[in-house]
Amino acid sequence: MGQYQPAQLRQYNPEAIARYYSYRPWLAWGRFLRIILSFAGFIFSLKWDEWQNQVEQNKGKRATQLRELLTNLGPTFIKVGQALSTRPDLIRKDFLAELVKLQDQLPPFDNALAYQIIESELDRPIQEVFSELSPNPVAAASLGQVYRGRLISGEEVAVKVQRPNLHPVITKDLYLMRWAAGWLTPWLPLNLGHDLRLIVDEFGTKLFEEIDYINEGRNAEKFASNFHDHPQVKVPSIYWRYTSNHVLTLEWINGFKLTDTQSISAAGLDPETIIQIGVTSGLQQLLEHGFFHADPHPGNLFAVPDGRMAYIDFGMMDQLEETTKETLVDALVHLVNKDYTDLAEDFVKLGFLAPDTNICPIVPALESVLGNAIGKNVKDFNFKTVTDEFSELMYEYPFRVPAKFALIIRSLVTQEGIALSLNPNFKIVEVGYPYIARRLLTGESPALRRRLLNVLFKNGKFQWQRLENLISIARTDEEFDVLPTAKMGLQFILSEEGKFLRRQLVLALTEDDRLHTEEMQRLWNLVKNDLPPNRLLDVAVGILTELSREGVAAILPNAISFAGFTINPSSSKN
Repeated sequence: MGQYQPAQLRQYNPEAIARYYSYRPWLAWGRFLRIILSFAGFIFSLKWDEWQNQVEQNKGKRATQLRELLTNLGPTFIKVGQALSTRPDLIRKDFLAELVKLQDQLPPFDNALAYQIIESELDRPIQEVFSELSPNPVAAASLGQVYRGRLISGEEVAVKVQRPNLHPVITKDLYLMRWAAGWLTPWLPLNLGHDLRLIVDEFGTKLFEEIDYINEGRNAEKFASNFHDHPQVKVPSIYWRYTSNHVLTLEWINGFKLTDTQSISAAGLDPETIIQIGVTSGLQQLLEHGFFHADPHPGNLFAVPDGRMAYIDFGMMDQLEETTKETLVDALVHLVNKDYTDLAEDFVKLGFLAPDTNICPIVPALESVLGNAIGKNVKDFNFKTVTDEFSELMYEYPFRVPAKFALIIRSLVTQEGIALSLNPNFKIVEVGYPYIARRLLTGESPALRRRLLNVLFKNGKFQWQRLENLISIARTDEEFDVLPTAKMGLQFILSEEGKFLRRQLVLALTEDDRLHTEEMQRLWNLVKNDLPPNRLLDVAVGILTELSREGVAAILPNAISFAGFTINPSSSKN
């Protein structure tokens, strides 16, 4: 691919880009000098603070200087700043707080040029496509700008136009970053676990995906398909006939930014309901679909007047593997249950720690840092607090944040920040953990049933208190119904798959040579109001009807053994 120019590349290819510029180094010299001079001035400022013993008092000033420097260097570096704002393994804590504020906002480019790009990309005059098109953009960001219009056929649309010459600018910047990363890696005191160039490559891959509007359209349709049966989530339709790599035409969303609390309240919408939709749909993306919106900032989330929440801008998305989703559920449960040894093992599985890492010294550090962050009450859990505290561990232990999780962290912290703007007393666990508890208890898949068993048993012993906690937390979720859950649980216990659980339950009920009647009574008191006799009878009849003779035979020995009797097969002739 060495013969291709950077503007022709549709996917990030560091080797092809490097070959192109290695034969034409003069094309990158001017840009290189500007970047070097900008960062040299910043580094000199840091050193000057050291010489003047003013490091502490100028921390905030230098963080602001870094943010402004990245903004002035243009689109690629604005995106770098946004990416770094979720990388506590790369950036120190005081800089993180400032980079979070980085505005993805630039002055719009010339309207005449934007109109020219639309006509060129759609291969027809604007008046043949649109009956109306706003003379100025309604929004301008680092990668493009958006116009409001109406198609000839009458539909109201948003037209997203990419900045001109974005490909060559970005590829040149990525080439210089990667070249610099190769030189800098040996000198940086970072626990990266690998070559810094791989981090540049991760960033470059996502950035190339984001500037491909065909890819963004496909992402939107996949996201909409995942939420097709979710009546509270709105996703705009894509008009493919008027979409290309550099122009995206999609349904216009009439709504209010989630940070516009005044308009939301004036429209008669309940901010609490909007928060719940946002958090629950965010968890669904991560733990059910695995396909998640990685850039849910206030400009990309809207409260629709009919009470729904709308997502827009699907350029930055990512996909989680099934095993990663399962381990995420494990990690959340282990975090809330304060099982720090298991949590450290989860970090290894998720790629935060190398497989050969000795976790023994890390476990007490996790307990110290995360225990403080969560607090004595699980409702005090706060993602921003956890990420701030966790950043302290990055310099002491060999942690690194995998690219996918940098996006997840960014997504969760941003959504939590939006929720806090709607309700200053918001606690994400009050919405999130009931959802997780409900999913565990309903056990829709074998994987989730295994997760539930891992939660309920520790060192071979049944954890009665955890089951009580899960049920009481799940009952705070309006969608949770104890009876169908109890039915599924009983069907699972009676199935071949539930053979292990049957054995373990018998042991749990008779553990320490006593019947655990107190625990059973507490559980019954917890759920009895949700289990009226008539509903219980209907479920019992349904299960008995469905249950095969083999199922009865499988459960009978355990039930009789529990009652203190034994069956002698040779005496069954009577």
